[in-house]
Amino acid sequence: MKNRKLLPPMGALHCFVAAARHGNFSRAGVEIGLTQSAVSRQIALLEDWLQATLFHRTGRRVRLSEAGQAYLEALGPALDRIAAASSAASAPARPSELSIATLPSFGMRWLAPRLATLSERHPGLIVNFTARAQPFDLDAERFDAAIHYGRPDWPGGEHTFLFREQAIAVCAPALVARHALSDPVQLAGLPLLYQALRPGAWADWLRGQGLDLALPPGGAVFDQFLMMAQAAVAGAGVALIPRFLIEPELAAGTLVSPFAHVLESDQAYYLVHRRGEAGPALRHFIAWLVDEVAADLPSKPALSPG
Repeated sequence: MKNRKLLPPMGALHCFVAAARHGNFSRAGVEIGLTQSAVSRQIALLEDWLQATLFHRTGRRVRLSEAGQAYLEALGPALDRIAAASSAASAPARPSELSIATLPSFGMRWLAPRLATLSERHPGLIVNFTARAQPFDLDAERFDAAIHYGRPDWPGGEHTFLFREQAIAVCAPALVARHALSDPVQLAGLPLLYQALRPGAWADWLRGQGLDLALPPGGAVFDQFLMMAQAAVAGAGVALIPRFLIEPELAAGTLVSPFAHVLESDQAYYLVHRRGEAGPALRHFIAWLVDEVAADLPSKPALSPG
């Protein structure tokens, strides 16, 4: 057996690979469930262990050093073999048990409140949920399926269309009152909040109304919609957020939508699983999911994937 002293901590390796992929410690932390500071500590531990600088730090972004790039290229095949060997050695899940990866905000605001109906419909079905913000290799990880936002283009995946996203502009009631906010043109003088993966959303929303405003530079950027929603509730600015994620805030009046325009994306939410691999438990889950989507739109035309 190889000398264990030559093997660095696996947690540090996991952080290194995620940080290299994202070029950002915060996004790496979201993917693997750690804080930005915890990821930074793990990277520092690995650099100390190797006595090598793996990243060059520039503000919030990081980029691989020459040594880091070489280390990543050597690690990739080894980590793939470890994942494959672990998958082959693991005991198979029970036929009535599923492991689903879900986008964090979708899981919190759409899936979680509906799980009681899943239990009523399939009392013997056990579903384990894990938050994952980025696509991953379906063949390399042991998830049965994943909730995906985008286009039906996940490699090796079979996609079940759920619904399109409808985003609305929202802010705190006090901000509306303070600026007598009623015309989208006024947004040129207000702080706007951005979602990191949707940098062009505000421009798209304005173009949908025939407007081409010079938006203020900068603006706070958030990885997660729910964090952005809380900033909007606190009065930090105006946010563009999918309506289904902020129904509680709209109902409570902590967020209001001063404009009628809705931005419907050409992308959508999908349930994705490996092509040709949908056993009875997963088929039950997909059927329940599709029925829940249909129940949300009792009086609206179906939002088709086409």
